Amino acid sequence: MDLGKRFSRARALFPHTRKVVYLNSASYGPFSTLVKKAIDDNVSLRLRADRDDSHDAFAAADELRSVYARMIGARKREVGIGLNTSFGLNIAAFGLPLKRGDEILMSDFEFPAVPYTWRAAAEARGLKLKFIRSKQKHVALDDVQKALTKRSRVLCVSWVQFFNGFKNDLAALSELCHSNRVWLVVDGIQGMGVEPINVRKLGVDVFASGCQKWMLSPQGGGFFYLSDAVRDKLAYSSMSWLGVDWKMNFTDMFRFDLPYFDSARRFELGYYAVLNLHGMKASAGLIENLGIRNIRKHNHTLIDRLADYIRGKPLYTITSSMDKAHRSSIFTFTCPGYKKLHRELLKRRIILVEREGSIRVSVHLFNNERDIDRLIAILDRFAKTGSRTAGA
Repeated sequence: MDLGKRFSRARALFPHTRKVVYLNSASYGPFSTLVKKAIDDNVSLRLRADRDDSHDAFAAADELRSVYARMIGARKREVGIGLNTSFGLNIAAFGLPLKRGDEILMSDFEFPAVPYTWRAAAEARGLKLKFIRSKQKHVALDDVQKALTKRSRVLCVSWVQFFNGFKNDLAALSELCHSNRVWLVVDGIQGMGVEPINVRKLGVDVFASGCQKWMLSPQGGGFFYLSDAVRDKLAYSSMSWLGVDWKMNFTDMFRFDLPYFDSARRFELGYYAVLNLHGMKASAGLIENLGIRNIRKHNHTLIDRLADYIRGKPLYTITSSMDKAHRSSIFTFTCPGYKKLHRELLKRRIILVEREGSIRVSVHLFNNERDIDRLIAILDRFAKTGSRTAGA
């Protein structure tokens, strides 16, 4: 089956596409019928309660570790299941071998999950937060280099910036970090599922991602990557009885000297949100089946269609990078009266958001040319009429 038909079939799995144009996966991805069925099946099983299905969750989690590892170019033992992006960031912030006075570097345009996690760690551990001033709303490599000192120990960055879609050059950042004995910690949520990555080749130390956005999974599900080089250096900020290897034998529970898992799994925390696991498994299967490189190509083609229109209208200004090295599946633009435009778009059932003075368009695998053309039609009408009376 050719790629176009595969994406058309994938679109048919999303009931919302019959009624609305959803361009907001950077906030929260919609569910497919595959996710609904997976959750419904588990609810039905629990309603029947005709067997012990507790081992199903362990099997689902184990499969997810494998899937996520393949998606990011990791080994299965380097991947653990968490609740969200912050879960993995906290493992790094409270677990990395840092000393009082060590510096944590980050951009002054980071999503709040990054600075607030490290702020708490800094207060508890005596660390120093150091914000790198951004130029043109992204951090330049030379500015990172200038910010490094002998006390710098961690650089925490978003792979893709949430408000303008700028994709950071992780390869260059990793090389700079490791040549200065600095850990590279990555908030990966805005690229996960739509941008190819190989964390091992890039030299990422810790990678964390929720799955409720581009991974099209339930909220409260995510994963983290801890490189082999960093995992055994991490202190435990928390622990659960499932951080040790029971070898699935839960009939002899009075054993209190079992070894911790020799993998990222030791940092998972207690039993799983089982409904989320099944939803995550269904959505991950869809994304892996289509292929992340194919999804990126699909998304960028649709964004190019919109960008070509925007460039031809003096009213509108593109505010996201279209450079091949830095673009993503997030596209942003602005205009006088962009708030009024946003209200008009929502009224016309085109679902997207404002972010930091721009309209943010998040294109995903279920979108097609008709969606973009519906958006363009409203933009065209606004350019001709609505902008004349546009207010804030």
